[in-house]
Amino acid sequence: MKTNETWLLPQGIEEALPAEAAKLETLRRQILDVYANWGYQLVIPPTVDYLDSLLTGTGYDLDIQTFKLIDQMTGKSLGIRADMTPQVARIDAHHLKTEISRLCYIGTVLHTRPDGFAGTRSPIQVGAELYGHAGVDSDVEVIELMLRTLSMAGLDQVYLDLGHVGIYRSLAKQAGLNQQQEAQLFDMMQRKALPEISEFVVSEKLDNDVAKMLLALPDLNGGEKTIDQAMTALSAATDDVLQALDYLKQVTRLLQSRVPNIILHFDLAELRGYRFHTGVVFTAFVPGQGQEVARGGRYDEIGEIFGRSRPATGFSTDLKSLINLGKQAEAEQINGILAPSDTGAELQALIETLRAAGECVIRLLPGQQSGAAAMNCNRVIQKTDDKWHVVEAN
Repeated sequence: MKTNETWLLPQGIEEALPAEAAKLETLRRQILDVYANWGYQLVIPPTVDYLDSLLTGTGYDLDIQTFKLIDQMTGKSLGIRADMTPQVARIDAHHLKTEISRLCYIGTVLHTRPDGFAGTRSPIQVGAELYGHAGVDSDVEVIELMLRTLSMAGLDQVYLDLGHVGIYRSLAKQAGLNQQQEAQLFDMMQRKALPEISEFVVSEKLDNDVAKMLLALPDLNGGEKTIDQAMTALSAATDDVLQALDYLKQVTRLLQSRVPNIILHFDLAELRGYRFHTGVVFTAFVPGQGQEVARGGRYDEIGEIFGRSRPATGFSTDLKSLINLGKQAEAEQINGILAPSDTGAELQALIETLRAAGECVIRLLPGQQSGAAAMNCNRVIQKTDDKWHVVEAN
């Protein structure tokens, strides 16, 4: 790299200057305080971990997003975390013995490629996970907390997209698809490529009822009537599909009772996180943004490999995106007190008292010529009648 280019950062890697860093830190503190009020305990997983632990339950999706390296001490494969959820699941399964665990986390993750939130490769991932309960109430609690997180960032108009990966999974099983066929059809469903899906069901000679249901799936999206339409369109499906649709109805009713103004959309062919999630999935969108601003869902049994298989549900978002998209109040920039460089016990005592009260006090260094405004101060300490006083800056 040329000398005059050493200030450049890798593509998709950002640094936060003081004004942005102040907003990030302010929102971070607010979010963690609210999570604590809801009973979610903070955990801090390691930045680098064994690759097997990082990729548990996530499959190919996270594998290609993970930077890999070799541990020079053991020769084992390590990875830089691209998602903290598997690590938090390990903490719950291996270290905690509570009946119900509510855990939260926040920290930088690293992606090999830009993905999802704002095209960054270094999101500040924030999220919450609830372990030990399989049911509508825990899913709705997590969705509520996700919406509360977005609200704290100033995202007022949020659209919630609901789906259930069990519907497609059960239909694929009913169709008798092998792993390769299921993956092919999965890709078509993601793209909602109806001509390709139609050609697929014909070429694979699928049962007529199953073929009709698979062809109907990409069009089952829209408002609340979508679930009733699905009950009719998928009436020939196995009980697993009908139970998943009923589960979505229950989630909808409880969520609407707790968040009356929620804007809901349903997409039964939405399969993001298909290899990871096991039940209801949800994504949050805001007007004018094509990509989601938060995502989550149920992912039962992920802790099995760590020795404790149990239900799990959670969500995550990116703190940087929340700052960029939200209407969070600007952090007060000019609200400090400029102190002279003089020495003396009286001045020192005043400075310590002000700082203990939460004031920002910046002490001039000998020979420094900067004024109060340049130091982001709207007040100064000056001596009047042999006493130090805080006064408004000129």
